[in-house]
Amino acid sequence: MKRKIILEDGSVFCGEGFGSESDKTVELVFNTSMVGYQEIISDPSYTGQAVVMTYPLIGNYGINEDDNETIRPSISGLIVRQYCDEPSNFRCSETLSETMKRYDITGISGIDTRKLARHIRDYGSCKAVIVSYDEDTQSALDKLKETDLDRDVVSKVSTTKAYNAGMIDGKESRHIVAIDCGMKRNILREMSARGCRITVVPFNTSAQDILALSPDGLFVSNGPGDPEDVKDTINTVKNLIGKLPIFGICLGHQIISLAYGAKTYKLKFGHRGGNHPVKNLKTDKIEITSQNHSYAVDTDSLKGTGLEVTHINILDNTVEGMECVKDKVFSVQYHPESAPGPQDSSYLFDVFLNLIDESRQSVKEEKNA
Repeated sequence: MKRKIILEDGSVFCGEGFGSESDKTVELVFNTSMVGYQEIISDPSYTGQAVVMTYPLIGNYGINEDDNETIRPSISGLIVRQYCDEPSNFRCSETLSETMKRYDITGISGIDTRKLARHIRDYGSCKAVIVSYDEDTQSALDKLKETDLDRDVVSKVSTTKAYNAGMIDGKESRHIVAIDCGMKRNILREMSARGCRITVVPFNTSAQDILALSPDGLFVSNGPGDPEDVKDTINTVKNLIGKLPIFGICLGHQIISLAYGAKTYKLKFGHRGGNHPVKNLKTDKIEITSQNHSYAVDTDSLKGTGLEVTHINILDNTVEGMECVKDKVFSVQYHPESAPGPQDSSYLFDVFLNLIDESRQSVKEEKNA
């Protein structure tokens, strides 16, 4: 079935539909990853968005349940150059289109994705509507201009009740409370592989309730939308600064900056892909990173907050990492858990656990003094 995507500036791109046949109003973004479409469509950070994949062939290795990053994907659409409905992979359990139908994700293939990605790069991320080819373009455009994109999307993807994950490694196991703002499963896998016990809590859990769980450290996850919308989580982090070692990723990085009094802003078209170069200012080494975000921390606003920049993006000099040594708090804008992407930055989970060990040792010494 032919379908089309109409951008808010009136641009129209036509192609063949796959996946769900639902009409969708979306924020249109692009991703430059060459692999990992399954992890991308199952990443909660894409809630309400339609992703243009710049790599031309999508669907060729199908889908398997083990690689999903969430139980129920919340992405709205996927736009590709060429869709493959006959995957070849021994792990494949169903096609990409079958998965997208099941989770109501609308797809279009046959689009000139190079032209569309350049349009987004030149003019910025934008609203768009995905409709059938026969839909009147002007009527759809008029409705699009009257429709606002969803706000406060973290509440739609966060867990509604606390649950336990990970493993217990005897008395040496570290207990981490993870605030779920739309957390990817591979974050839990990385912590579990390091012998951690994790208690995952909703985004609006209070500082008092978190401290009642007696954690060794706090993790603030990735997630969708504007960080300023997540006021409950910002207040929780603000009240836990100095009381626990804290590590944040992506949205969690932005939330930590806001908790310290810094500011965030929306990028023109965001960072999405698996090949973004980031410089570690502490080691002078370059890390190739996986990224997916629309917002960034304002560098100038960090002055006087106690946070210091630790990583910068080589391409545009945006803040990619920061820390407060005194409070044992640090965060990064990119995804060290990857899935998909390079694994240059997985060491950051070890940095977090070392902070926890140092904090526990300090408490022991104070008790024995």
